[in-house]
Amino acid sequence: MPEGKALGKLVIKGGRVVDPASGLDGPFDVHVAGGTIAAVLPGGEDTAAPAEGAAGREVIDASGMLVLPGLVDIHTHLREPGYEYKETVATGAAAAKAGGFTAIACMANTEPVADNASVIRYILRKAEPTGINVHPVGAVTVGLEGRSLTEMADLKEAGCVAVSDDGRPVMDPALMRRALEYSRALGLVVITHAEDEELAAAGVMNEGVVSTRLGLTGIPNAAEDAMVARDVMLAELAGARLHVAHVSTRGSVEIIRAARARGVKVTAEVTPHHLTLTDEAVDGYDTNARMNPPLRTRDDVEAVRGGLADGTIDCVATDHAPHSVIEKDVEFDAAANGIIGLETAFPLVYGLVEEGVIGLMEAVAAMTVRPARVLGLDHGTLLVGSSADIIIVDPERRWTVDPEKLRSRSKNTPWAGRTMKGRVEMTICRGEVVYRA
Repeated sequence: MPEGKALGKLVIKGGRVVDPASGLDGPFDVHVAGGTIAAVLPGGEDTAAPAEGAAGREVIDASGMLVLPGLVDIHTHLREPGYEYKETVATGAAAAKAGGFTAIACMANTEPVADNASVIRYILRKAEPTGINVHPVGAVTVGLEGRSLTEMADLKEAGCVAVSDDGRPVMDPALMRRALEYSRALGLVVITHAEDEELAAAGVMNEGVVSTRLGLTGIPNAAEDAMVARDVMLAELAGARLHVAHVSTRGSVEIIRAARARGVKVTAEVTPHHLTLTDEAVDGYDTNARMNPPLRTRDDVEAVRGGLADGTIDCVATDHAPHSVIEKDVEFDAAANGIIGLETAFPLVYGLVEEGVIGLMEAVAAMTVRPARVLGLDHGTLLVGSSADIIIVDPERRWTVDPEKLRSRSKNTPWAGRTMKGRVEMTICRGEVVYRA
């Protein structure tokens, strides 16, 4: 069946269904009709039914596979408008579908910046033909310049689901306080890029033994920790919702854990690369290991893993940041920050399941229903009546990352040549097949 064909009646049989929203984990058949989940029933015995059943059903045999809700990424950079040579809404969505994501939220650091309703509407128009859910995140400040607040009400009315100056912190604490107060009134969450620019200064990697050995200027953990602490206190003062992007340090995890314990409305995310790589990856001056926040030490990796496992960190987000060779095939000091991540996120998180760091149910929750809840989105579940956003994953399939075969327009990945375990075989969004491996 060609991609994008309306499925009508669809049954996915024989797979292991894992749906944290309903608590299901076991052999179930997922029935789809009219683009929604019609039923999730105990697995039958006719898993070898023909592709077209007697009643005109499309039957997909998922034997040996995981059947999961479509993944949700609340931190993606699609680059359009303005940087289409790095990525477009269409190419980013193609990468998302191949990675199992049926919903993505894209950040505001485009050109022009997504700081007004017209840019938000432009992104939504570009997203319509992609076949997945693309949710724009509006800017906190005009032009991401940290001087004046955007018209958040207009941004929300146009369709933005959160506000963030991601890529740059809001350095002015009084302005950040006002942003939190306005966002509370509008029911929006503020996503903070937690970085003290004065402490980070001209740093290009984590400050520590490795940076000293390589002769590179380092960024101390305190540059993140101090800003997380400030923003948590401001959120507490304002009674507003705060989401901390790309947590990378032990100190940040501890600050967020303590804040949640006293009732502050703070949530957090961690990226697959901060869960799996350390600053040792910079050896050889590989610019695909340059990112912001930087890769940290093994101690920090263990801390963010622990934070994800105990729920201090709510979700995994890719921080998919495409750059062309123009920005990456340069000296380390001159390289742009960031890597692509939509197509490698699931196998990296599944690797943590294999290691025993986190259970499969918790891993799936961190990539589906929990990020959806952070933004108040109706995604990430197989509950009856919900949108039929489903992925089928072969948990045993091994594959080698070849940047030239990735769907993203950019190829800046540190995983080139690495063999991963777990591959998305099919992505279904709103009841239509949008990707087949």
